[in-house]
Amino acid sequence: MATTLVLAAGTTTTLAALPAHAAVACDVTYAANQWTSGPGQGGFTANLTLKNTGDPITSWTLGFDFPTTGQKYTPTGWSANWSQSGTRVTATNMPWNGSLATGASTTLGFNGTWTGSNPSPTSFTVNGVTCGGANTPPTVALTSPTAGQTFTAPATVAIAANAADTDGTVSKVDFYQGSTLLGTDTSAPYGYNWQNVPAGSYSITAKATDNGGATTTSAPVGITVSQNTGPALVVSPATISVPEQGTASFGVKLSQAPAANVTVTTARTSGDTDLTVGSGGTLTFTPANWNTAQNVTLAAANDADTTSGTAEFTVSATGYTPVKVTASEADDDLGGDNEYVKRFVEMYNELHDPANGYFSPEGVPYHSVETFMVEAPDQGHETTSEAYSYYLWLEATYGQVTGDWAKFNNAWASMEKYIIPSTADQPTNSFYNPSKPATYAAEYNDIKQYPTQIDSGVSVGTDPLANELKSAYGTGDVYGMHWLLDVDNTYGFGRCGDGTTKPAYINTYQRGPEESVFETIPQPSCDTFKHGGTNGYLDLFIKDSSYAKQWKYTNAPDADARAVQAAYWAQTWAKQQGKESQISASVAKAAKMGDYLRYAMYDKYFKKPGCTSTSCAPGTGKDASNYLLSWYYAWGGATDSSAGWAWRIGSSHNHSGYQNPLAAWALANVAELKPKSGTGVADWSTSLTRQLQFYTWLQSAEGAIAGGATNSWEGHYATPPTGLPKFHGMTYDWQPVYHDPPSNQWFGFQAWTMERVAELYYASGNADAKALLDKWVSWAMANTTINADGTYQIPSTLKWTGQPVADFSSPNGMPPANPGLHVTIADYTNDVGVAGSYAKTLMYYAAKANNSAARNMAKALLDGVWKNRDAKGVSVPETKTDYKRLNDPVYVPPGWSGKMPNGDTINSGSTFMSIRSFYKNDPDWPKVNAYLQGTGPAPTFNYHRFWAQVDVAVALAEYGRLFP
Repeated sequence: MATTLVLAAGTTTTLAALPAHAAVACDVTYAANQWTSGPGQGGFTANLTLKNTGDPITSWTLGFDFPTTGQKYTPTGWSANWSQSGTRVTATNMPWNGSLATGASTTLGFNGTWTGSNPSPTSFTVNGVTCGGANTPPTVALTSPTAGQTFTAPATVAIAANAADTDGTVSKVDFYQGSTLLGTDTSAPYGYNWQNVPAGSYSITAKATDNGGATTTSAPVGITVSQNTGPALVVSPATISVPEQGTASFGVKLSQAPAANVTVTTARTSGDTDLTVGSGGTLTFTPANWNTAQNVTLAAANDADTTSGTAEFTVSATGYTPVKVTASEADDDLGGDNEYVKRFVEMYNELHDPANGYFSPEGVPYHSVETFMVEAPDQGHETTSEAYSYYLWLEATYGQVTGDWAKFNNAWASMEKYIIPSTADQPTNSFYNPSKPATYAAEYNDIKQYPTQIDSGVSVGTDPLANELKSAYGTGDVYGMHWLLDVDNTYGFGRCGDGTTKPAYINTYQRGPEESVFETIPQPSCDTFKHGGTNGYLDLFIKDSSYAKQWKYTNAPDADARAVQAAYWAQTWAKQQGKESQISASVAKAAKMGDYLRYAMYDKYFKKPGCTSTSCAPGTGKDASNYLLSWYYAWGGATDSSAGWAWRIGSSHNHSGYQNPLAAWALANVAELKPKSGTGVADWSTSLTRQLQFYTWLQSAEGAIAGGATNSWEGHYATPPTGLPKFHGMTYDWQPVYHDPPSNQWFGFQAWTMERVAELYYASGNADAKALLDKWVSWAMANTTINADGTYQIPSTLKWTGQPVADFSSPNGMPPANPGLHVTIADYTNDVGVAGSYAKTLMYYAAKANNSAARNMAKALLDGVWKNRDAKGVSVPETKTDYKRLNDPVYVPPGWSGKMPNGDTINSGSTFMSIRSFYKNDPDWPKVNAYLQGTGPAPTFNYHRFWAQVDVAVALAEYGRLFP
């Protein structure tokens, strides 16, 4: 639970008459994140921002009173000297933050405990003077256009907004399309006439600024501008799901103003008679209301069957081309509780509503609806292979609920078109030599050690997969997803330097485990030297005697494995419905993807497990496989066919959160998913055992799963510290892969990976999976709080001590328990996506083990998530204190200089923001900038990540299926 209090009171100026003293005036923002540790008690973390609004001061003493006697400061605070006497809390400055110029701010905080309740303080003093005068931000809301409104190109879009300020005046209202400023109005009524708008989908916002500089951005409104093909009926969405015994609606309007009234009728023209028009069967549009959507509501009658019917409805009017709407019934007899199926249907329709902005005009799922997003992707309208794998899972679940499998096939086709590189995108694979897969280049912890030297003197192993894959599929191409797409071509790379094609393949991370997202340099996956420096971006990362234009892609194995996982469920459910033939082609492609996914089982340079120096033995085939899913595999080559080279690498680092034993089991045991290659089935069978061994070797005394293991210590086969245990020759690493932040501190990795273990247990009854879950579920549930009002707290940040008890290298059996490996929970969260995944773990386990406590907690979590409903799905406020790093330096080697496509300079003075200046046009930039400048609090967002929405939606449908 997060509470934020901004104090507003009269500014005290009584000291102004005393020339020997400064006039003290101040604002204080207090934000507390609290959790419950037992009935009527818990802890909290308080973060405060002190802003000096008076004369400059050289020292300060901040004071306030807790509203209750049950609130206590614990002896942990930062950025001040803290003390408490009774209810009075006092903080004095540190040597480095005592001087505050007029308008300057400093942040400080402390940890505390509470009993009874934890209200926020209501008054603060600085140097004995009561603070106040915080500027209340303005309010703003778009009144035109309306969400989902459709126009005809070239369109004129009248944009209008209402704006007000309770403690001042509105200085201006800016109107944006995405992050592009369209226009500004400085007086009411606030509006802008956007003219000659071409066909496309757009997201409009209004940003109000008051006389004190505070800003507020309106909720976005999505609109569509269609090509002018004459008068047309505009229907959205054209596919809709209707819960049995429930209703769902679609909107109808006209593409342009008619000369006279138009009557539009809707009727079922084929399909299931249980689906009917409930209301809106006859609508009238006039020259005045033609562009205002009117709803047609469909209803699904209760029936006794256990199949989900579909029906086609035709929307028609005289002089207009009829439009077909396909409706699918979500049958409540499929094994699901009708209420949870209804919730899934509701979220599914929201995800596919164009006005909500989850998909690009090309139909590509964005990482998030919001654009100002920096986490793993560095912009919200990029997308990842992760998002595509969740798209498949969403549509597989839709097929289970409705019996409509066309959507699953469409999702696979979109993935294949946009994020699996085509032959043209990887043109020189024919030159790949499996006996020399790549030339060695060391990784380093310190970014300043990059570019890293290419070293042909280090031996590399042979690639045992290439020839059998080529034989099985008749191509040298790799069938796997690249992990990152610039969907809207925000950076401007385009494809292979053309500057315009979108989506565009890009990459960011390139420089070792200390490179956080705030220190990355975006680069094109096809580097033709058109952007960047003399050698494009290559010589920022690799040091060589010369450089060639080239293409290169990186696969995130957990995403490809999740795609296989989704295909398994699609195959299972379609087969139960007698419709497996409808998705057989897509399922066969999932098997193919699983075949290529075996590249993730290999050391980066195909060296044998147990390598502790660059001179260690290279692999000669399968002896280089560790049979786990490593952090990535990658492949590339020259753009010029006359250059004649290509390469492939695996990864030496294995993270527990990337394993997927359900996918391994399906690829080894389900006939429709067995790969074509000669050794694919055997490899995945071995991988299933190895993954379960890995989890067990990493399971802490409490039950959580620790980090992982590496075959290349520090990325350059350094000698590991003595005393670290080994797993099949690889060294234990509590934070494998990345260190900023530590890669296994996020509870989400626990929920994601153990959900796959739970699905394996549910699908196969695997006893080793059950043993892992018995312990993990007990730990997780013991550290989950469900409050009386339905709100919840689940673990968030994890801390680790100790290590696995011993080396383990047996091909069979399970490692011993780890009494000396421990996890503690640093803080808690109500994150909706993680809660959805966690609920699925509990429900699959509960369904197989008949565990009512796990089932009940899964239900309580889903009900708690549902309390966080908004117009676009589910979300909770997130305060992004990590955005203080947006001005972090980005390391560029001395003397290196280049340009981003938009002209941003890349040199030794670059920062995250300086090479991403487009962010300064984002509607959310003002509140982020205020935080960076110390004039505002840490920005808070309600993000709508695609994966999180799908995790919740699928969990709802699966709860309905598993517990009818």
